[in-house]
Amino acid sequence: MIGRITGRLLEKLPPLVLVDVQGVGYEIDVPMSTFYSLPGTGAEVTLYTHLVIREDAHLLFGFATEAERSTFRQLVRISGVGARTALALLSGLSVADLRQAVAAQDSARLVRIPGIGKKTAERLLLELRDKLDASSGGMATAGAPAAGAGSDVLNALVSLGYNDREAGWAVRQLPMDVTVSDGIRQALKLLSKEK
Repeated sequence: MIGRITGRLLEKLPPLVLVDVQGVGYEIDVPMSTFYSLPGTGAEVTLYTHLVIREDAHLLFGFATEAERSTFRQLVRISGVGARTALALLSGLSVADLRQAVAAQDSARLVRIPGIGKKTAERLLLELRDKLDASSGGMATAGAPAAGAGSDVLNALVSLGYNDREAGWAVRQLPMDVTVSDGIRQALKLLSKEK
């Protein structure tokens, strides 16, 4: 998995950007929120990325913040929501606006986004209700700064098969200054005691 790209920004053709990383040009689709925050061409840029592998293509999506990427990953987990729909949502609404719409169960805000109909909006609100929190930076279960060791520990626990709620609870129990490896070890101990 390609988790982050740092390189020179060669082209900006919305929603596609081309980033040169030591002679290799990566085509990366970005939401408009990220696109507007990019520096000018020729400048160095860092993007958090998500790689989608299909039979006919390898697609790389880039985000200015970890919160955008986490939200994108939550969106593509929803049945019927593909990467393009998730990108459209993040282009039409900021992460904070999406969290507010979910908290208020406001389908009208989602329907205004091209490609999102009433049924899709209602399904999104239902699926995201317990996953996004209006007051936090990303997933409601993260319980730690999105870019810190807490999110790495959370991702590791989810990869090991724990659900978001269990992983989030374990991460919230950890000290703020814990390293990723120690955090994973401590979280696994906590989770084994809970079962």
